[in-house]
Amino acid sequence: MSKRTIVAGVVWVVLSVLAFTVDPILGAVVLIFGAAAVVVVQLASTWDEHPDYEAREQVRARRRKAKWERNSGSREKDAARYAAHLARQAARARDGQAGTTPRSDADTTS
Repeated sequence: MSKRTIVAGVVWVVLSVLAFTVDPILGAVVLIFGAAAVVVVQLASTWDEHPDYEAREQVRARRRKAKWERNSGSREKDAARYAAHLARQAARARDGQAGTTPRSDADTTS
């Protein structure tokens, strides 16, 4: 915890106690909004420690590149399988067209 957060917490507790002595409703308001303010102060105290967008994207790009290189063998294997599949389909289409004549709707309705 940062020094700023501790100071904000102490101020919040003191103001909450003073507000409760004046009026319970006012004390509840100070308690609720003060708690939110202390949380915001805590989150803001570590704001600069986090990497910026560009740094996060560089890390992600490195991870994607490593994964891409790691899976290059699988992609090549899949490409070869797909090429073989297309060749089988083309051969099947050639064999199917060479052995039969095209049908028309008039031939099937008689």
